[in-house]
Amino acid sequence: PKLATLMDEAEEDVLAYMTFPKEHRAKLHSTNPIERLNGEIKRRTEVVGIFPNEEAITRLIGAILLEQNDEWAVQRARYMTLETIAPLGDDPLVSLPDVAA
Repeated sequence: PKLATLMDEAEEDVLAYMTFPKEHRAKLHSTNPIERLNGEIKRRTEVVGIFPNEEAITRLIGAILLEQNDEWAVQRARYMTLETIAPLGDDPLVSLPDVAA
């Protein structure tokens, strides 16, 4: 009975991805992009070893995140594009930044 109640209460959260367009669903259920990004951060921070201060690690991780953002922006076929995600937003006043073609 406890499991049935828990499942009933979680149904909306578990099925939230179904509100996205069909072409996005297969990509939403996977955590592969995040896991790969975390692996890259771990690999690059282990190369440095010891950081002199907190700002140094923040700069390195920030640079990695910017690099990954640029990679995701130009590899349109690999993941979801900003253009396909834009119509899903709630606020019509929010616009997406221009992306290099």
